[in-house]
Amino acid sequence: MKAQIAVLGGDGIGPEVVAEGLRVLGAVGRAFGHEFALTELPFGGVAIDSDGDPLPRATLDACLRADAVLLGAIGGPKWSAPTAKVRPEQGLLRLRKELGVYANLRPVKLEPALVGASTLKPEVLEGVDLVFVRELTGGIYFGEKKRDANSASDLCTYTVQEVERITRVAARLAQQRRRKLTSIDKSNVLETSRLWREVFERVMRAEFPDVSFEHVLVDAAAMHLIRRPRDFDVCVTENMFGDILTDEASMLAGSLGLLPSASLGDGKRGLYEPIHGSAPDIAGQGIANPVGTILSVAMLLRHSLGLSAEADAIEKAVTGAIGEGARTKDIVAPGAHALTTRQVGDAILTKLSTAGR
Repeated sequence: MKAQIAVLGGDGIGPEVVAEGLRVLGAVGRAFGHEFALTELPFGGVAIDSDGDPLPRATLDACLRADAVLLGAIGGPKWSAPTAKVRPEQGLLRLRKELGVYANLRPVKLEPALVGASTLKPEVLEGVDLVFVRELTGGIYFGEKKRDANSASDLCTYTVQEVERITRVAARLAQQRRRKLTSIDKSNVLETSRLWREVFERVMRAEFPDVSFEHVLVDAAAMHLIRRPRDFDVCVTENMFGDILTDEASMLAGSLGLLPSASLGDGKRGLYEPIHGSAPDIAGQGIANPVGTILSVAMLLRHSLGLSAEADAIEKAVTGAIGEGARTKDIVAPGAHALTTRQVGDAILTKLSTAGR
């Protein structure tokens, strides 16, 4: 296979973790006979510095031509002043909209070797394997924004069509898993959530009678993610709720640095990135966890390129390397030696080379 991959290293630790993801992608290409053409492009804060725009036209055009987009992370204090007119996050929202990637998949699965990395009790974590489906191009992040000297407002809007399509993505995923779907909203307060609940129920009853579903208010969901996480299978929710809840859910796996994501639309092209931020406080120190990015590469291979065996090989290599102690500072066992970003990448590549095809 030949594929075009747009690579957006971004800011902070983004380039460091993306470098490890690309090493793994290159190894997969060599092992399985694929050719991945990489185009590295400015995006985020670095693009503001170089082009005055977090998403330069040339970067967007290359992403639109690519078969998939791999992103590290963006943002940092340099570009986050309250008075800043141009921010890295504006570029990310525009990119999602332009690519039409409205469904963000965030799997949360505990590696058995990392039970001790979480602050939760082992008996709570046992069997955790869930996926969040976050609506990505609607809601308050994309609503009209106003500000004057005395007030500010952000408008949250959802349409019937937006709720229908994200419900279908989540329900189809649930059909491939345990056929259980949880919709998370705030319908006791928000009109958008009342619309969400009504449309969700109509679609589920008409199109997915084989999938059981439940509604959970977002505040209750936040509690139950910690209290009884293994009861969840597929969870679908709106943009801001999904952003917040998946950061909480990362602690079920042990660290924010472990979780990948895939942002998908109606076609095969997707945007793949770890769920963590740019972590400017540790940038350049070689201690960032590359696992979330490497697992995002696996999702890229599976969802955009249809290479499931190759994705499985990466995931197996990650599990094997972690099981043998390949861990950065955020997940290292007490008294054990933490590896660098590069060393964790080396360990995963070693496992990948010996895994067989």
